[in-house]
Amino acid sequence: MKIFAFSLRPYDELGYLEDFAAQEGFEFGWTSEYPGMDNLSLAEGAEAVSIITNPMTPEILDAFHAMGVKAIATRSIGYDHIDMDHARKLGIRIAHAAYPPEGVANYAIMLMMMAARKVKFISREDRVQDFGLEGKIGLDISSATVGVIGTGRIGATVVKHLSSFGCRILANDPYPKDEVRKSAEYVDLDTLLASSDIITLHAPGLESNHHMIDAAAFSKMKPGVILVNAARGSLIDTQALIANIESGHVGAAALDTIENEAGLYYLDRSRDILPNRDKAILAAFPNVIVTPHMAFYTQEDVREMITSSTGALVSFLRGEATPYEVK
Repeated sequence: MKIFAFSLRPYDELGYLEDFAAQEGFEFGWTSEYPGMDNLSLAEGAEAVSIITNPMTPEILDAFHAMGVKAIATRSIGYDHIDMDHARKLGIRIAHAAYPPEGVANYAIMLMMMAARKVKFISREDRVQDFGLEGKIGLDISSATVGVIGTGRIGATVVKHLSSFGCRILANDPYPKDEVRKSAEYVDLDTLLASSDIITLHAPGLESNHHMIDAAAFSKMKPGVILVNAARGSLIDTQALIANIESGHVGAAALDTIENEAGLYYLDRSRDILPNRDKAILAAFPNVIVTPHMAFYTQEDVREMITSSTGALVSFLRGEATPYEVK
């Protein structure tokens, strides 16, 4: 049994994969390169492939299928970067990762607090020795109404942890949870948008909710609203967000993920001129925090990303069921 891993980070993921391979008794090869038509041959002889947020196009899937690859697992919860319909046609089984929700949930709350307390602006002014208070007054989230869109494992954990702050919490999800009701009030989306001082997104990136936060959604929000996204960049219409920041309608944004981020994260692009104007515009605003899609990045989460996704590949090759298969 042989597995090949693309885009594997030698400084963290490799050690966890070595440990897991020794435990489960499989061979693996790896590269830090992203998969592309010019390097797919590296996976020759492997029955399964591990990726991260690398786009799996029909062309790449066809090539893997021709090489005898039976299964692909992404080391991420989201799998919208994989052409699932084409994978099914080829009979390639797909799995995703799972990891504890606390890392992303707590990161989202951190971003929320940083945006509410204007940490980016304060830090920028500190560097030029402006220690004055003017323009730096913040919002205490304990006095705020926080809207949580999406109450899966991560969103539900956000609600649970936010409840300790004493803020009023509104929630929206097509599948309400009784546990969440203990700390939050489920409302329809329009009510949440209109009533929240802070809105945090924890919905999956699906075709059905692409640009769910668009110009119409922004028009329903309170003036000065704070928007947090540690879920999927596709949930927000970037052009509408920029327009509402420029108009002052959005008071602040804290974004761990943005549209069109493929090819940026998780690479060293420090010497490059980036062909991504939206990121440059967002990063230039003093009231917008942009971090490189790393809310998940804790020791606990990375270990689980490796073991859950690779464990799914092992199960596939052994003919066993796995809860991580994408049906």
